[in-house]
Amino acid sequence: MSGTSVLYDAPGARAKRRNILYTVVFLVVFALAAWWVLAAMAEKEQLASEKWSPFVTDSAVWTTYLLPGLWETLTAAALSIVIALPFGALLGIGRLSDHVWVRVPVGVVVEFFRSIPVLLMMVFASALYVQFSNVSSDLRPLYAVVTGLVLYNASVIAEIVRAGILTLPNGQTDAAKAIGMRKGQTMSYVLLPQAVTAMLPALVSQLVVVVKDTALGGAMLGFSELLAQNRSITANYGANTIATLVVIALIYIALNSALTAFASWLERRLRRGKKSTGEVLGAGEPHLAYGPGHTMDGGNNSA
Repeated sequence: MSGTSVLYDAPGARAKRRNILYTVVFLVVFALAAWWVLAAMAEKEQLASEKWSPFVTDSAVWTTYLLPGLWETLTAAALSIVIALPFGALLGIGRLSDHVWVRVPVGVVVEFFRSIPVLLMMVFASALYVQFSNVSSDLRPLYAVVTGLVLYNASVIAEIVRAGILTLPNGQTDAAKAIGMRKGQTMSYVLLPQAVTAMLPALVSQLVVVVKDTALGGAMLGFSELLAQNRSITANYGANTIATLVVIALIYIALNSALTAFASWLERRLRRGKKSTGEVLGAGEPHLAYGPGHTMDGGNNSA
């Protein structure tokens, strides 16, 4: 048993050599591909210093375009996350309701918005704001992006919440019923707190999707988010499209990596908190099952 794992058997000597060979082959292929890309870029003069220097020497590129675009991206993503998380949790709980008149309509809503492309919902929301509201043209793209992201991601989060709760053992619900908890109390105090840790990886993946999908509003609705600044930078600083896209991609990578790192820290903290709340009895201490002063055999140990 020492050479096995829960997920797979430990590799033997031949498997280890094969894995090393695969790793070396992959690194060689990756290095050749990187060399080919860099050579093609150098041939097209895309590695020339004047195409990259504005991001280092000209602060106006950051203060006028990149940082304001990043702020718009963060604003849209934050609003969408703050609204979609509780909305999705409510929909997920609604799908688990014992009442058909709650479960069926909620299921229809979730499946409907989960099946529509998020870009289509953004465009449709923008058209609705034009026709039926007094939202200014400056705020309309932001409202449309947030609306589309909330409707789509709340539906996905609802399925994540539902799946996370269903993974818990039935004994948790049975124990809550045994001590007289109502359904709402069981969900709020027993099931959801335990399911949160299991749901965190999937939730973080969806939150990363929210951040990236804000770029759809810039492509179709004129929302001045981070990726949309590529056009303005290219127009004002020459044909440096590739350099601009590389810098923007690095910003997205740093932003999403920070979000993932925060979620990992939060997950570890939640797991430690759950472990620390468990009462640990000493080896020689009796279990107080019948009230203070009584041991498991019914005897009285009081003075």
